[in-house]
Amino acid sequence: MNKKLWTAFVVVFIVYFVLDWLVNGVLLHSTYAAEDVAKLMRPEAEIKMWIIIVCDLFYAFFFTLIFSKGFENKGIMEGVRYGLYVGLMVSLPMAYITYAVQPIPYTLALQWFIYGLLVNIICGIVLSFMFKPKAAAATA
Repeated sequence: MNKKLWTAFVVVFIVYFVLDWLVNGVLLHSTYAAEDVAKLMRPEAEIKMWIIIVCDLFYAFFFTLIFSKGFENKGIMEGVRYGLYVGLMVSLPMAYITYAVQPIPYTLALQWFIYGLLVNIICGIVLSFMFKPKAAAATA
């Protein structure tokens, strides 16, 4: 595997991790603190952060690897399209299956889906810039 893949993987991991923290640690913090949701979650002190980091590394690596295998150098819209496809494939089932089997509010499932879709699109855009050939980047 080449240097561009590893560099893109690290950048996507950082972007994904920061956006995931922004969504779950900031935007949805009050939703998670609500009594009906809080009883379903671990207390903050018991959260297994190392598992989240390992899963985010795994996700970022395969998100980047799959993009690199199909890269067509079609610009930012290629990244948007890739992020949209992956977001629909991952975020929609995760959010709505969780809603189907756990007593979470519908608004939480909807937010997980929408924010997950946006995070994947942003990460796809990052990859479209990371894989852009140097010659194309210099003339842009």
